[in-house]
Order: sequence, then structure tokens, then C-alpha cells
Amino acid sequence: MNINPINNFNSVNFQNSGENSKNSPASQNQTRGQSEKLMKELDKMSMINNPHISNSKNYELNLSMEELEKRTHKDYLTTKKMLAVDSPEYNELAEGDKEALKHLVKAAVVLDKVNMQLDNPNNLPFKEYLESEITKGNKQAELTKILFDAQKGVCSLDRESNMIELAKGIHERPGKGIYPQDLEKEEFHNILIKMLKEGKTEEVKKILNQRSVVERDGDELKAVDYVDKFKEDFNYMASELEKVAEVSTNEDFNEFLRLQAKALRAPDPMLDAYADKKWATLQDTPLEFTITRENYSDELTETVVENPELKALLDNAGIVPVAKDFLGGRVGIVNKKGTDAILKVKSYLPLMADNMPFKDKYEQNISPDKESKQTMIDADLVAVTGDVGEFRAGITLAENLPNDDKLSVQLLDGGRRNVYHRQIRLITSDDAREKLQKRLNAILNKDLHKYYNDEADHWFTVGHENGHSLGPKSGTEGLGKYKSIIEENKADMISLAMLDVLTEAGMYTPEQRREIIVTYAADNMMTSKPTMSQAHRVRSVMQNYFFIKEGAITISPEGILDINIDKMVPTARKMLEEIIEVQLSGDFARGEKYVNDYFVWTPEMETMAENIKKVSKTLNGRVESPLVDKLLAE
Repeated sequence: MNINPINNFNSVNFQNSGENSKNSPASQNQTRGQSEKLMKELDKMSMINNPHISNSKNYELNLSMEELEKRTHKDYLTTKKMLAVDSPEYNELAEGDKEALKHLVKAAVVLDKVNMQLDNPNNLPFKEYLESEITKGNKQAELTKILFDAQKGVCSLDRESNMIELAKGIHERPGKGIYPQDLEKEEFHNILIKMLKEGKTEEVKKILNQRSVVERDGDELKAVDYVDKFKEDFNYMASELEKVAEVSTNEDFNEFLRLQAKALRAPDPMLDAYADKKWATLQDTPLEFTITRENYSDELTETVVENPELKALLDNAGIVPVAKDFLGGRVGIVNKKGTDAILKVKSYLPLMADNMPFKDKYEQNISPDKESKQTMIDADLVAVTGDVGEFRAGITLAENLPNDDKLSVQLLDGGRRNVYHRQIRLITSDDAREKLQKRLNAILNKDLHKYYNDEADHWFTVGHENGHSLGPKSGTEGLGKYKSIIEENKADMISLAMLDVLTEAGMYTPEQRREIIVTYAADNMMTSKPTMSQAHRVRSVMQNYFFIKEGAITISPEGILDINIDKMVPTARKMLEEIIEVQLSGDFARGEKYVNDYFVWTPEMETMAENIKKVSKTLNGRVESPLVDKLLAE
């Protein structure tokens, strides 16, 4: 729930078009080291652990050679490169931690395979089909696999919110790969109503929790816990984490890994809760490892609150539906300098909590009068796999976990942890700087260029991630499919609304305040109207429309943005108050009306989008991880 991806594909991070790419699709195919080595590792494990996964049919490739050549060209396919083999961050590690990284990477690799199955049941067979065709010299398959490896799946939205389907006849379903492919919403609701009326409450609870794959069982449904569904894969991961705990130099980190290994071996959510609680305390460790569990992608589970009869039955049974988790892996090296800078905000969290609207009406994760249970690190990334590594229209810039639906928060009074992704946000080339400047020239009043600072985008993100720990801690489940949109909107508005409070307290200078405001507004502009499934992008349209209505920003008929800096913070505060009121209501109809009232794409926004597309061709993105290649080869 707390992902902050590269801001709607127009922040500085997405403009690195081709920064680390070669000039031709063939060159790209030869140099995508991570994809090849990770996929080989996945193939090996697939044969050992899941012999039933194999290509049982032929597929017809959907994109023409002309389209594939365009989308895999460096101008259209941006690349983010993780830590290099000769990076000082890696070379300066203790030998035990270098050895630990090998096993952490092997554990993280498995999540590519697992999450592909959660995403779409065709992913692994289609991957196998592509590899078979490539051995036959099929160039169309070769280029298709570049996109498949980048988005880690057969179906994905691109930067312009177009659904890219790599195989004909294969579509993305609301229930992704975690529900039967032929299950429609109406039938889903009717089956649950029938089961509840027959007293099958416990089974419905399992179906509607965040950690189960749902299968047909006659005319009913049954849930299979992730640990049981992916038993062999999870056991492999657990073994690798236990090996890390034998060689890593930090005992706190090792204790977390042992707890996480236990949680991977048994279908007991409390084991995850103990691991989560320990993970959230990690602050001074050399290495970073996370199994991320986020529930943005499931569009079926939360529809149950839209059915009055079903919702009444669920309420009577005390069942709170929670969207399914998708799984990602993150391996990194903690950057001490960056972490020390981020930690400066921690002393201000109680002040932010005390300045939240209607703070007396709810409990929040941060208390105004207690030590904040919030750790924060800046990570140099070695690998991002599964849900974290999917470059689908954007890629994750930072995360605040565990989310409020997790038992460590609900039952164990556990804290939360923010992890920021250095390799995703950093601009490292003159070419990327030049592209950024072209974008600013195309959309932003030239008088405001002096206030644009890419580092300010990072500080806005810090405010966003901590914003997830503020506001109502529970009770928003009734907002259904709008819950994530509204939560992401809240986090953004907290980051902006608190600027005056934090500037007065000394966190920011007046100049930094202006830079954050201008950078936020410029980065919030998009290249297309998003779909309702894109929570992070929908919230940006809502904000832009609201700020235009309030006179805080204007977009000229020519698509040029102007910003009334004095109005920005008060406008954010006003929007934040509305958001908190909607969250406190927990009412689906109110949440739906709130989103629809502000999710308005104006002609001026469209003109600006066209301006951006004239200077930035990027449609897709991918990740390269050279250090992963080295570690897997050893």
C-alpha cells in the first residue's frame, strides 16, 4: 500500500532514457546480464521444485517487429542499473557480508518466479515458449523477451497507460493469477454469499485474506496459503536465508533472517508478524534484505464491499476483506551517509503527528508524545526482483512497510521501516540532465526553473513515505478499490502540507521549501490519463485538478505550468482534511464520489502531456543488475 513509484513517469528518474543502454535491440539483448542469469536460475529451480510448470501450448506473438524494434530501442526503453561489480559499496564490505550477498540474491531470485505466477498463470509458460523460439532463431521472440524480462510478465501498462499484451488472446484479469481466470465479479460474490449462508465462515476468511491463492472447488472456492502453494520455492529461500545468518556480520540482521526463514516454512501469519516486527527495528546493519508484500494489483478481492448483501454478511461474520499481496525482493547495501541524512526527519515525526487534521478522532502509527517506532535507511540496490523489480510504467522509488493490514502492526504493536532506493532516483549522466532540462523547457514557466532541484524530489518522497505512518491507522477497508488511491493521495498531501511546520521547526530552509513545492508540481505532470487501476497516477490527476480549482497552479492553453507558491501549502492542507474525513468515514460510496469528483483530465493537461511526449519518447523500462550476475556465477 505504501509504494511511491517514480512519480508518474515524469520525474527525473524516468527521464534516464537509455542512460545505461546500448544503441540497438541486439546489443541490448546481449548486455541484459541480470535477465539471462536470473532466468537461468529460475529455470533450474522450476525444474527441481515445480515440474508441473511447462509450456503446454504454443502462443502467438502480439507485437509486430516494427513495434518491438521501437519499444526496445534505447529512446523508448529506459534502463536503471543497480550496483556495479567494482562499486566501492561492495568492495568495502566485510568478507562475511560479501558471502552473505550471494545467498540473499539467490533468495530474492525466487520471488521473480513466484510473483510471475501470482500475476498471470501464462507468465512462466510464455517465458518458456519465448526461450524455445529464440533457440530457433525467432527474432520476434527475441525482442519480445526483452520486454517480457523488463515488465516481468506477459501483460503490462506502459508509460502512456496502454495495456501491452505480448501474446495474442492473453489478457490481464482483475484477479490476476490469484483467482481462477474464468471467475467474474458477479459469480465471485454469489459464491461467497452462498458459502456464508451455509456457515463456511472460516473458508471465506481464508479466501479474502492477503496471503492465499484461490482455486475452484466444485461449485465453491477454496484458498491455498502462499506457503503451501509455493512450498518448495519458499523452502529454498528459507535455506538461503539461513546460510546468510551463518556468515553475515550483524546479529540483528541474522536474527531477522532466521525469523523470516521460519515464516517461509509454515503457513502461519504470526510467524510473518514476528519477522516483520524484527525487520522494522533494523537500523544499523550493513546489508538490506526485504520480502515486500504489497496489495495494489489485486482488483477483485475488495469488490466485495460493493455488494450490499455480501458486505452485510461479511460484517456479521466479522470478516474484513484484504486485497492479495504480491511479492517482491530487495537486496542492497546500506548507504550510511544517505541514511544519516534521512534520519534527520525522525525527530520531527511527533510534530507532524501533532499537526495532522482531526488527530483526536483516530489512532495513528506515530504518536505525538512517544518515541517513533520508525526506522529509515537509504539503500544502494544490488537486486530488485518480483513485484519490486517490475518496470511497469514506473518502478518503486521507496517503501514504507509493513502496511496496516499486517499482524505485526495490528497485534504486536510493531513499528515500520522506510527504505529508499538510491539507484532508482539518482541522475548520473549528462545525457539524463539534458533530457530533464528539455522537459522543464516544455512544461514549466521559465521563471520557476531556478527552483527545480532533483534532490527536492527525494525529500518530497521522504515526506510521502513517513506520511503513510500518519493519519487513521485502521478502518479504511470499506473504501474498497479506492482505498489505495486515497491513501497515496494522503501521503503526498502530508508531505506538502507539513512544509511550513517543518520549515519553521528548522527541517528545511525557505529556499528548500520553494524547491520542494516547484519540483513536486513539475514532477506531478503526466503523459496520459491513467486507468483507475493505477493508484499512484490517479492520485496525481486528482491533485492537479484540485490545485487548479483552488488557484494554486495554472496550466496555460499552451500546456505551460505556473505555480502560486504561496497557495500550495494551504491548498494541500485543505485537500488533506478532505482525505482524512473520507478515510474516517470508511464508506465506499463516499470514497467513490471523492475520487470521481477530482479524477478529471482537462484539455490543458492533455496539451501538457503532448508537450512532454515531444521531448521524451520513453514507453517502457527495465533493470540491469551487473553485481547480481557476478554473485550468481560464483
